[in-house]
Amino acid sequence: MASIVRLYVEHALGEGQTVPLTRDHAHYLFGVMRLAVGAEVQLFNGVDGEFLAEVIEASKRGGVLRCGAQSKPLQLPPDLWLLFAPIKKARTDFIVEKAAEMGAVRICPVQTAFTNSERIRQDRLQAHAVEAAEQCGGTFVPEVAEMQKLGAVLDHWPEGRRLMFCDEDQVGAGLELGGDPGPWAILIGPEGGFSPEERARLKALPFTTTVSLGPRILRADTAAVAALTIWQTALGDWR
Repeated sequence: MASIVRLYVEHALGEGQTVPLTRDHAHYLFGVMRLAVGAEVQLFNGVDGEFLAEVIEASKRGGVLRCGAQSKPLQLPPDLWLLFAPIKKARTDFIVEKAAEMGAVRICPVQTAFTNSERIRQDRLQAHAVEAAEQCGGTFVPEVAEMQKLGAVLDHWPEGRRLMFCDEDQVGAGLELGGDPGPWAILIGPEGGFSPEERARLKALPFTTTVSLGPRILRADTAAVAALTIWQTALGDWR
């Protein structure tokens, strides 16, 4: 039995609510997936949870769905941000997709001294986060922020949020996050690592916890997955 298509929509959801489809969504459902009137689709919008909906109108340029009962309540991830320095396009896409799947609430590209990429397509990365949420069964889509310089992010750091600084110079050191499950962020560096000035500043900040990601230096995309796994296992909703 084929699995039911899941679709993220920017529309209010509720039992009996009708949802008009965009042209892109109509093309996907009726042109790519070959659905027809009467077919069922799972809808979520990041706010109202997930609803099982029925196709009541279908055309190449549009269509209408009608929500039935709620199939899953809204499940918010922990208040965890992922900060990372963008790398090659496909690997940056991978980091965003995995962060969405693994429960980051906000994804923040940052420009460091050794960041290879000077710009990103925020809208394209946001679309990758949406696709990841559709595929993994999540009911929440993390925000992908515009890229900012790391120094500016640290200058305006929100009070009460801890920072897990993944430092390649700490390879082989122990790992201790404490037991505080409050707001956190994870920082992953670029392929060239952090500059001595960045490392010194990060270690001096009162809200920073410096950690090792094991006895080997990891690629940036691997490090992101490893760090998210460590945090979720120690303090997040995997416990």
